Amino acid sequence: MHVTRRTVLAGTAAAAALTALPAVQARAATAAAPAYRWRNAVIGGTGFVTGVLFHPSVRGLAYARTDIGGAYRWDDRSARWTPLTDHLGWDDWNLLGVEAMAVDPAHPDRLYLALGTYAQSWAGDGAVLRSEDRGATWTRTDLAVKLGANEDGRGAGERLLVDPRDSDTLWLGTRHDGLLKSTDQGATWRAVSFPATPSATGQGVTLLVAAGRALYAGWGDSDGTAGSPNLYRTVDGTTWEAVPGQPSGTAAKVPIRAAYDKNTRELYVTYANAPGPNGQSDGSVHKLATASGKWTDVTPVKPGGTTTDGSADTFGYGGVAVDARRPGTLVVSTNNRWAAVDTLYRSTNGGRTWTSLKDSAVLDVSETPFLTFGADQPKFGWWIQAVAVDPYDSKHVVYGTGATLYGTRNLKHWAPRIRGLEETSVRQLISPPAGQAHLISGLGDVGVMYHERLTASPSRGMATNPVFGTVTGLAQAAARPSYVVRTGWGDHGNGAHSDDGGKTWAPFAAQPAIAKDAPGPIAANADGSVLLWTFVHWDGTKYPAQRSTDNGATWSEVSSFPKGATPLADPADPARFYTYDTGNGTLYASTDSGATFTARASGLPAGDSEFQLAAAPGRSGDLWLSVKWNGLYRSTDGGATFTKVTSCWASYTLGFGKAAVDGDYPAIYLVGSTEAITAVYRSDDGAKTWVRINDDRHQWGWTGQTITGDPRIHGRVYVATNGRGIHYGEPV
Repeated sequence: MHVTRRTVLAGTAAAAALTALPAVQARAATAAAPAYRWRNAVIGGTGFVTGVLFHPSVRGLAYARTDIGGAYRWDDRSARWTPLTDHLGWDDWNLLGVEAMAVDPAHPDRLYLALGTYAQSWAGDGAVLRSEDRGATWTRTDLAVKLGANEDGRGAGERLLVDPRDSDTLWLGTRHDGLLKSTDQGATWRAVSFPATPSATGQGVTLLVAAGRALYAGWGDSDGTAGSPNLYRTVDGTTWEAVPGQPSGTAAKVPIRAAYDKNTRELYVTYANAPGPNGQSDGSVHKLATASGKWTDVTPVKPGGTTTDGSADTFGYGGVAVDARRPGTLVVSTNNRWAAVDTLYRSTNGGRTWTSLKDSAVLDVSETPFLTFGADQPKFGWWIQAVAVDPYDSKHVVYGTGATLYGTRNLKHWAPRIRGLEETSVRQLISPPAGQAHLISGLGDVGVMYHERLTASPSRGMATNPVFGTVTGLAQAAARPSYVVRTGWGDHGNGAHSDDGGKTWAPFAAQPAIAKDAPGPIAANADGSVLLWTFVHWDGTKYPAQRSTDNGATWSEVSSFPKGATPLADPADPARFYTYDTGNGTLYASTDSGATFTARASGLPAGDSEFQLAAAPGRSGDLWLSVKWNGLYRSTDGGATFTKVTSCWASYTLGFGKAAVDGDYPAIYLVGSTEAITAVYRSDDGAKTWVRINDDRHQWGWTGQTITGDPRIHGRVYVATNGRGIHYGEPV
């Protein structure tokens, strides 16, 4: 199997790479720029933590992986996580998902990551990163196979393993390409013979674990019957065979996780009838006495019962971890248990009896209040497939959920162990003027947040009344900044307004019927007297826009507005709205407060729904159109004409902030390309010139969703990422 090996440069080492670039690229990468300090606007987690691993040989050292937000190293002294993959840039967006990780017990500083977010045809191939300094710097090998860190089965694992018999040998289980092996510490890889054949389910090898000198591999493409084994073993590193006597049936169809108790020489395996994290309704836990080959069913509770309210108690099993200090002590998790709520079960006698840790748990989420999700109390968790027990502290247990990582030191009191780990997929950003929070964010999965401080998770948690999952629209009336509106996916309404700048909310008194199934972007005109709401179903179907002149009490269709387009309010003139029809490359404008729209400039780039239109603050009719690799266009006459900006050749998203002291135009912030590098840029002269303000250590994969400057502080910028939260930068 062909692989490409190359060095990944982190930090200042990246400068050495410039010698290999054409001169024009080198100039772009090293252009004089102000030094910036980059930090996360703190929320705390918010995404699926798919794996957590304590180092078996180093006290206080742990690693975590996420489905779309990279990997982290735990610093026990500061009690926070350090991100390890922020150096991955625009072209490597698909590598921000971590499929698997591995450490070498014999070499404590070595760390390996298997990267690749999607295994679909449109995504790039995966890669393996290897480090000799715990992730401070990396060397990279590009694979010729695809990995799927954000696909079904992403909580299984680990799929990457250092062979305990030889530190130079690594194994990597793939979804579609069988088993890979490296004999040079991950520098090169080749496919090896494996007795199972991949299928369209896309699971392949779900886990790899060492039990003494034997290696075990879980197989996720089995049909669950006795004639279709799902657990294999090798004792010589060459020949793999099905493990005799292994469990079968629906409850043992897919092996999810495995852990070996070296004190009792027993291997524990969790199973479910689907890979998860969704779709599981049955599962089990089994242990194998590796010396005798005897299997024992040690399932804590069989799925399929009934809860006290009569709901079906269906679920699978997920994480499993053994206590290295206490023989026969282990923890397993349920997964996808929505009726009775997921839990951890702990056993101190090899699985003969179990205790549910949820039943006595005291959860403290005061550091990340959003975890209540608008309820009185937080849930113990969901999507629990990552569980770990500290090998140096039996009562130090951590587990990942779909939104955080909980930990305990006494098996009773639990709190998020999430400082430094930010995984939000950010959709919308507003930086209000003086007198309000510096930032209001619209997010994937966790709604809208009001950031009264950037260094602590919002004290109000996620916006309620109603609670949203993913936000589709967020807008502020430019001349009446206390008025803010939001739209998104929710069970109790899809639109809401605020009269105190986003602190508190009330649902629209009414909403169009289509809003429940297709909530799209929304705009509020400059004085907040008119709302314009558009609708796009998740399958791409577009519907007519709706307009309200009474704060959402009634709505009327705007037939002249292009279906599915994104509305934009003029920041100075309440009578003006704009939109850009990406289907035909035409700018449409309204001068009657959104009642009707007429075509203006046409013949502009078309064909991409992610093209973005922005308006310069405080100016009427000053429009900027980002059309990706087609460049950047500007109009100063309300969209009647556009001129192409020649100072950059690509613009993905653009925003504005406070002007420089000697500037007469707002600072412009751009995610785009001035020459060869897609990066974050600032212009203080109306886009005549640009300076790059991020660096090679701070790239965060794909950053093309939204960006905004701060209207109060020149130079401060907020950057949305897809899985690494909100980053804000300030000149040093």
